[in-house]
Amino acid sequence: MLLPSLLQSNVKTGHDREVFAVYPYRSACPRSVWAQLIAEARSDIFLAGYTNYFVWLEQPALVQTLRRKAGSGCRVRFLLGDPASDTTRQREQIEDVTLTVSTRIGVTLENLAELSGTAGVEARFSDPEDGPNHVGLSVFRFDEHALVTPHLARTVGHDSPLMHLRRSAEGGMFDRFAGHIEELWSRGRDIHSTPAPA
Repeated sequence: MLLPSLLQSNVKTGHDREVFAVYPYRSACPRSVWAQLIAEARSDIFLAGYTNYFVWLEQPALVQTLRRKAGSGCRVRFLLGDPASDTTRQREQIEDVTLTVSTRIGVTLENLAELSGTAGVEARFSDPEDGPNHVGLSVFRFDEHALVTPHLARTVGHDSPLMHLRRSAEGGMFDRFAGHIEELWSRGRDIHSTPAPA
């Protein structure tokens, strides 16, 4: 009788197996984890944070890496918050930091401009109506792995927790979060159809 309860409390079973690692802060997840996930992705890199700006700062030569990935057949997607939306303005008031949300989105847009015309690289703004659903949850997918950050109240992304998920079953946590960003993507608008803020 003791063995099953000991196993259940100490060994991951069912959907718990998809939780590969957890960090109390996104910034506590080593940069090497991000680098490895990007390097090992073969079919799908989907960066669906509201700004995605930090990946450009923390991953050396990311533009060149993503260009190579796309050239080898990996689909590379970025889903950003609309810098001109009400959600962005409201979030800037909540965070009240010098490096504003729209400035952070601008960092990503500048880097994406270098990838403009690269086959296999796509970028969209989430629909303004989806802004509240997007700004509160960042999901970064690399094939069967995902890094998920639920944003806590008034904190900026690097101060929010992060879960590293690895897909192991249909309909599990990985699929739930992957489905969330696919839904947002389906309603998004190409970044070139909306002017960037001045």
